[in-house]
Amino acid sequence: MLLVPGMKGVVVGCGKAGQSVVRFLLDRHLCVGVSEGSAAGRLDAGMVADLQSKGVLFEFGGHTEDFLTSFDFVVPSPGIPLDLPVLNAVRQKGVKIVGELGLAAGHFEVPVIGVTGSNGKTTVTSLIGSLLDHAKQKAFVGGNIGTPLLEYFSSKELPSAVVLELSSFQLDLAGAFRPDIGLVLNISPDHLDRHHTVEAYIEAKLKMIRHQRLGDRLILGGDDKRLAGVSSVDNVEVYRFGMDKECAASIKGDMVELRFTEDGVLRQETYNLEGTHLTSSVNRLNAAAAILAVRFAGCSRDQVQSGLNVFQPPLHRMTEVAVIDGVRYINDSKATNYGAMYAALQGCSEPVVLIAGGREKGGDWQLLRDVLAQKVCQLILIGEAAEKMKRVFEDIVPVTQAESMDAAVQAARTFARDGDLVLLAPGCASFDMYSGYEERGKVFMESVQRLRLEKRGWRAP
Repeated sequence: MLLVPGMKGVVVGCGKAGQSVVRFLLDRHLCVGVSEGSAAGRLDAGMVADLQSKGVLFEFGGHTEDFLTSFDFVVPSPGIPLDLPVLNAVRQKGVKIVGELGLAAGHFEVPVIGVTGSNGKTTVTSLIGSLLDHAKQKAFVGGNIGTPLLEYFSSKELPSAVVLELSSFQLDLAGAFRPDIGLVLNISPDHLDRHHTVEAYIEAKLKMIRHQRLGDRLILGGDDKRLAGVSSVDNVEVYRFGMDKECAASIKGDMVELRFTEDGVLRQETYNLEGTHLTSSVNRLNAAAAILAVRFAGCSRDQVQSGLNVFQPPLHRMTEVAVIDGVRYINDSKATNYGAMYAALQGCSEPVVLIAGGREKGGDWQLLRDVLAQKVCQLILIGEAAEKMKRVFEDIVPVTQAESMDAAVQAARTFARDGDLVLLAPGCASFDMYSGYEERGKVFMESVQRLRLEKRGWRAP
């Protein structure tokens, strides 16, 4: 978006992402406002005072049409529903609604790698950033992964590349944003509480690639039926990764086999994942996608293999917590939708005691009946969705309910036998009980560690 000094922009929501938007606009000498739904006392007083000293105007306790329409454009933070009545009223009055991606479009000075998908995008984004850093290409890694994407513009050192994890919320208002290398890993219905239909959710995801152009690259999940019909625009080169040997990056055991053309020459390369943290069925696919991206970004084959060998996946993604009495405890709290739960279960070879539940995000639990029947020997349910999930699954797997994570872990201990796996893969959001999936995973790990201490004779006072 073209930003001219003196323009007026208002940010809706003053969380971490909203504050980064405010700084971005101030740095470009715009007149800035903030519309915050919380009362003034709920925000950090020092932060508010600092922004007010820089001329930022605030309204607290709600979003009013009069305040928003006094600006040239409105920037909703990613978590703000776009169908709020006040935003609809603002649109009708001709005020432009733009997102952080739309603001950033056209302003990046280095190549951008964008990663989206329903599952695996945090691991792939982290892996791409790690591989680039290992190859001495300093990467800015941000977006939905934790660091707001606009923080790139206040970086003291110019990185070699920008790697962004992008959610459907961010892509809803992508504007003219385009990545030089775009990855769409997979699509399973998610966030239907916001997008309402699967079609709208898919359309949001694909906004990332709509403005790509000749010379850009598009990497797609080759095993995903919903991506089978996706084509590029303006002759953008398309590469697929997956189990099919015809994919540009194909999986063969613990090997990833690459086949692509570079400078008119056919390249065929093999990468060994044995001994790395990427040998699960899910992470082999994640590795294949990331390897393609970083090879296109200029990393050599040897640099990539060396980087794979030392990569440590992010927490809460199929993280092994402990082995107690022959039972493995795995934390996959990041499995916040049923597609991620399905993928986690598909990658398990042992009988699974599954801890699941939380706040629903929309979708059809019936689609998971087969994989639960095949993989799960006991289902332990927590959170708001527990009753509904019990009705769906109780005829195919034994079900019990728990009031807390600690109670769920204690119950899992009684059900699990030597050789089993206790898996936290909730298939739901965490906000009914926790601040986010990170806190949920942390509580799970703490509960498991208490089991380990109890095994050694420790008792809580």
